[in-house]
Amino acid sequence: MSRKKRRARAAQIALLKSIRTARRLVNWPGGAPGASPGTVVYTGPRKVEQVTFDLVRYDETNFHEVHPDTLDACFPIGPERVTWVNVDGLHETEQLQRLGDLAQLHPLVVEDMVSTGQRPKVEDYETQLFIVMRMLRVRAEGQIEEEQLSLILGPDSVITVQEMPGDVLDPVRVRLRSGTGRSRRLGPDYLAYAIMDAVVDAYFTVVEKLSDRLVTLEEDVLNDPKPSIIADMHHVRGELMVMKRAVWPLRDLFNALIRDETNLIAAETKIFLRDAHDHAVQVIDTVEALRDVLNGLTDLYFTTVSNRMNEVMKVLTVIATIFIPLTFLVGVYGMNFRRMPELELAWAYPVLWGVMVVLVLGMVLYFRRKGWF
Repeated sequence: MSRKKRRARAAQIALLKSIRTARRLVNWPGGAPGASPGTVVYTGPRKVEQVTFDLVRYDETNFHEVHPDTLDACFPIGPERVTWVNVDGLHETEQLQRLGDLAQLHPLVVEDMVSTGQRPKVEDYETQLFIVMRMLRVRAEGQIEEEQLSLILGPDSVITVQEMPGDVLDPVRVRLRSGTGRSRRLGPDYLAYAIMDAVVDAYFTVVEKLSDRLVTLEEDVLNDPKPSIIADMHHVRGELMVMKRAVWPLRDLFNALIRDETNLIAAETKIFLRDAHDHAVQVIDTVEALRDVLNGLTDLYFTTVSNRMNEVMKVLTVIATIFIPLTFLVGVYGMNFRRMPELELAWAYPVLWGVMVVLVLGMVLYFRRKGWF
């Protein structure tokens, strides 16, 4: 494959990534138009994997973790210990409806859980808090993987529902298993905070990857501004838009959790929520800074390409200017007049060459003195 074809192929791949990223920004969050409230309709990509369940029960001295085959094995939830039920998979709506029955969830909560385009938010249902966040990870090929995380905080339990297996919550599980810190001494509200904080902390890893990508793009722009760089920039811009959509609403989410008067969140936990709020604001500021850097890179790319084009045009103009008087001379002596006296002189031909050489050298020296090349 030639170099030109490789460049064109790379540009096509980057453009396809940008299109896929743009499609993620326009997901329809609800079910069928006109459906009654509480209708459970899965709106994500089609999947065939089996829905899995994780159950964790603990107190300050005891810890119990299992992976039951059925959702019924996770219930009932007792007040003796804190219970964390995690569900991986939204495509089997019957399982989510069963979860709503077992946990006594509001129908609108179940509807929002299976609608994968939800904006991060918090809703108070008196005996439960329903929280939606966007969980972000970076794939091996550098693309951001996004999924919805639904969290239901109850008096004695936390229920999390994810789109697919694999998450960023392993640090929370490790602390619970080891019993270090205050994770097992505090209630389910602290567990909910720990989960949300882990999601926010994972944003820093994504931001770092995007920052590294921008550094690479900057080097490419300065060293070799290829046309495929524009497609790469559009791809990164789309990823930043995905991040902004996931992070920007978190300020309102954490402010609502901190300020709302609810018995589900203790005053001690609200102090930690303020710290998570600060982390979210820091991520937002970083994303906005990266967007400014990307805009600057776009301007730098076009400026660099324009400067290179100007250099090429300057060289071509100098060459054309040098040949203008030469073209005039050869044009004059190429005319078909019968009587041109100097044509009969023996020295006329070398003198003409001498005049042309002197003209060329004189113009080259003049242009170099002016700094034109």
